Parts: sequence; structure tokens; C-alpha cells
Amino acid sequence: MRQETIALSTPRSRLTDLLVLTKVRVNALVVATTAGGYYLGARGNIDLVSLAVTCLGTALVASGAAAINQVDERDTDRLMARTRQRPVAEGRIGSGEGRAIAVALSIAGLVILWAAANLTAMLVAFATLVSYAFVYTPLKRRTSLATVVGAVPGALPPLIGWAAARGTVAEPAPWALFLLMFLWQLPHFLAIAWIYREDYARAGLPMLSVVDRDGVLTGRQATLWAATLVPFSVLPYLIGLTGPVYGAGAIVLGVVQLGLAANFAIRRTDSSARRLFYGSITYLPMLWLLMVIGKKS
Repeated sequence: MRQETIALSTPRSRLTDLLVLTKVRVNALVVATTAGGYYLGARGNIDLVSLAVTCLGTALVASGAAAINQVDERDTDRLMARTRQRPVAEGRIGSGEGRAIAVALSIAGLVILWAAANLTAMLVAFATLVSYAFVYTPLKRRTSLATVVGAVPGALPPLIGWAAARGTVAEPAPWALFLLMFLWQLPHFLAIAWIYREDYARAGLPMLSVVDRDGVLTGRQATLWAATLVPFSVLPYLIGLTGPVYGAGAIVLGVVQLGLAANFAIRRTDSSARRLFYGSITYLPMLWLLMVIGKKS
């Protein structure tokens, strides 16, 4: 009976480890914003097959990048409470195996994007992979500016979708989406960094929340980025991508998030940081929903 229980539970445990290694839940946002970029960039009827394949290719590349990140950060992951049970950190997946999975997923995703979408979409996805896995990941050990650098790959997925739909990103609209995603990530990540500042300190990672012990600079940065996001979030309306309902909604949502960031800057407590974090993850889907609903044909 005991042997049967082990045999039945092992596949589930292995599957769970693979899902954690590839950060499936986190990468759901990558896929969603890729789909949003495709929808906004598409002219006429949406090619659902092309959309699905674009999302699949992007998901594979993002999963490969996440796996590379966990392999390279396995030593620091072991020192942090929220990451020490990751499969590579605990040795359930070896570093060699993890890297092989990462390479296989990344190559498969890039090939799919090239073959089923176009070269531009593949190149944007490749830039996302390189900037996340080989620039942001090692930079985290050296400087708090890594947070800003890390916002670049996080902002590129909508361009993958746009490129797949249009074949180019040489237009203002996809870069307006890039700026929106780039600016949104910064108060979001600063809130996370403050909540887990002790974890980051134990791992020796020089996050802003670690070097800025009283949180004054962290709060100011979060407020500055949230304030900058308000006018830039209106760009999709100003360039004619969406209608006035989106423009008004973007301002309202942006002001609310700015208020949460300002509250965090004043209080600098875990609870105020959590309010900013939850506010940011509410803000983004609502903003994208307004864009999708308000898209001009």
C-alpha cells in the first residue's frame, strides 16, 4: 500500500515542481498582456488560431526565462523564506536539468513565434528572454537599480502580441503599451520589496528596501512612479487607440493607485505596502479591460 501511495503521489509532485520552476501563475500575466497587445494591434476580425499560437510561444519563452532565473538564483533562494522551497533551491530538480528544461522551452517558444507569427515577434520575445535571464537576474546581486532594469522585460510582452498581429512595432501605439507596463511595475515591485525586505537582506540582495532601512526613499520612488504613470496611461487615448471612456477611466484608476502609493510613502508599514500591492494588481486588469472594450476599430 505504501509503495502504491508513493507511485501515485510522485507524478503530482513532479508536475507541481515543473509548474513552480516555470512560474506558471506569474507568467499568466505575461500571456494576458501578450493577448491584449495582439487584440489591440489586430485589424478586422481576430485570427484566434494565430492569437493562441502567439500566446503559446510567448508562454514557453517566459517559462524558459523563469527556469533560468531559478537555476541562477538557487543559492539566494535557499536563504529566503518565500523561495527556499523552490524545486532547484531544494534540489528536487538539479541545476543541469533545470537549465536543460529552460533551454528547451525557450527554443521551442522562439521557433513557434518565428514560424507561426513572424520574425519581429520572435525578436521581441528573444529580447525579453535575454534582458530578464541574462541582464536583470545577475544585476539583482549588484544594485537596487535592477528593479528598473527588470521592468523592461516585464513591459515587452504586449509588443510581442502587437508584432504578431501587425508584423512591426515601428508605431507609437505598442510603445505606449510598453511605457504603461514599465511604469506600472515599479510601484508594484517596490511594494513587494518592502514587504519582503528582511528576506532580501538575508539573501544579500541590495534591493532599495534593504539599503533604505527607514523606507523614505522607497516610498518616494513608489509615489514618483505612480504619479508618472497617471499621464502616460492616457497615451492610448491620446494617440487614438482607444476612446474617451478609457481615457477617463485611466485617470481615475491612476489617481487611486497614486493615493495608495502616497499612503505607503507616509506610513511605510507592511500593511500600507500590501494595500499598494493589491491596488496595483487590481489596477492593471481593469486598465487593460478598459483598453480592450474601448478599442477603436
